[in-house]
Amino acid sequence: YYAQGRYDEATSLYEQALTVEEKTLGPEHPSLATTLSNLAELDRIQGRIDEAIKLHRRALAIREKALGAEHPETAQSLNNLAVAFFAKTDYATAEDLYKRSIAIKEKALGPDHPDLALTLNNLAELYRAQRRFQDAEPLYTRALAIDEKSLGADNPTLALGLNNLALLQYDRGLYVEAEPLLRRALGIEEKALGADNADLATTLRNLAQVLRELRKYDEADQLDARANALRAQL
Repeated sequence: YYAQGRYDEATSLYEQALTVEEKTLGPEHPSLATTLSNLAELDRIQGRIDEAIKLHRRALAIREKALGAEHPETAQSLNNLAVAFFAKTDYATAEDLYKRSIAIKEKALGPDHPDLALTLNNLAELYRAQRRFQDAEPLYTRALAIDEKSLGADNPTLALGLNNLALLQYDRGLYVEAEPLLRRALGIEEKALGADNADLATTLRNLAQVLRELRKYDEADQLDARANALRAQL
């Protein structure tokens, strides 16, 4: 239901699951934290940010008490809570939470774990939103290096990191630097997903945008037309 955008139905099931878990396991069992986090994400993507923050706070408190303040799942709750505060544009709170999550993940999981890359990327996104480009770039680069080392050079996750780094370069006006990043991202996605997958549309449009800045108008138009055709399949 979540994947299909049937959010009311997904919310109802999560709420039922939460009631069962609270009754059978107790209100402080770590299993509740997962359901609370899922429910919070549903609230967040529907714009109910304050409700999401309350649920993520509860999930965090459960994990801190049941698993400890240095547990990777506690770090993930910190990351999730930071995402919600980012959505609320409370950048200072989000930054602090991301940094706490990163410190725990580095210690508990090591410096090359993909879960660490996720939060590094999130913090970089926060800095990019604030136009703190010099702070964002090393985080994007580090996250990308971790994913490439841990997942392989052709994993679709790399395409997201390449897109993010390319958008940073675009924001800085470094279009020549952005172009090869997006071409590589597109190549990874085409190989992993197929040339006709609608998920390619975002990268196609990003690349078209960069090419227009480089005055490669014909290719940009072709990429936009391809992206539109893929989107029309949805």
